[in-house]
Amino acid sequence: MKQLEFSIQINAPKSKVWSILLNDATYRQWAGVFSPGCYAEGDWSEGSKILFLSAERSGMSSMIAKHIPNEFISIQHLGMVANGVEDFDSPETKKWSGALENYTATESDGVTVLCIEMDTTADHEAYFQETWPKALQKVKELAETP
Repeated sequence: MKQLEFSIQINAPKSKVWSILLNDATYRQWAGVFSPGCYAEGDWSEGSKILFLSAERSGMSSMIAKHIPNEFISIQHLGMVANGVEDFDSPETKKWSGALENYTATESDGVTVLCIEMDTTADHEAYFQETWPKALQKVKELAETP
């Protein structure tokens, strides 16, 4: 797998940025850049299972590997979900199972730098290179709105 990195500077405290990332209503807005109508189902607590689903209930089954509120979250992707059914064993799933998606927020003088590091396969790299900057711009827009 290849690790990709993305970052953006946001004129807002990291607590607000963190809230934008994880709050259901705002998560749906920024993550909708990847898939309109998508949402997270589960708990953002460390060790918890969480599903990242499309409106058709397809997506990824994951676990929160580490969570330090307002600073760091690591999501480990474990399997696929298709029409609400989880799959951990297909050859396609095994290509990327265990991939990490890490979010780090650092703040200085009220300005937050949000960094994303994620593992991906070569066949998804171009998609993420194109889409993550748009998603981060949406997080910035939401966080900088009073």
